[in-house]
Amino acid sequence: MEHNELKELYIDELRDLYDAENKLVKALPKLANAANSDKLRAGFEEHLEQTRGHVERLEEIFEALGEKPTGKKCAGMAGLVKEGEEIMDEDFSGAVMDAGLISAAQRVEHYEIAAYGCVNAWAQLLGESEASALLEKTLEEEKETDQKLTKLSEQINVEAKGSGGEKEEAEQGIPARKAKSARA
Repeated sequence: MEHNELKELYIDELRDLYDAENKLVKALPKLANAANSDKLRAGFEEHLEQTRGHVERLEEIFEALGEKPTGKKCAGMAGLVKEGEEIMDEDFSGAVMDAGLISAAQRVEHYEIAAYGCVNAWAQLLGESEASALLEKTLEEEKETDQKLTKLSEQINVEAKGSGGEKEEAEQGIPARKAKSARA
């Protein structure tokens, strides 16, 4: 059997994704707990279930390859999770915190979209059609999650912008009702 460097890279990147997804299984409940919006919290909880499915799909691919999924640490996801934790440690309130959580979550989704796109292309080139089908399904779920986050952000970002103004006015001693009518 000939040495295939692309297959080595493919397996190495699958291991990276496996570690990344397992890091997310641990991080998503924290994001859900930090969310103020019920829709955002529910979205994180839904994605947690999907992420567990992504781990299972990767395990299925490794089993078919006769390889172990462990042995690689995903530095990229570790950094993204750390950035998300830093946002949660900030003293942001309400919609502003949610806007920050969405930003952190979308960075994760974009990272995953790039990674799954690459390994799926390699699976196709390597003739791994069953793995490609599983990777394609995960890739589509990651894209859908990103779209859902974008849709949620359209409302939450507006709320976050509005909450900053009311906070400033409250600090200046202007009651919220008067501040709103003064802006109208």
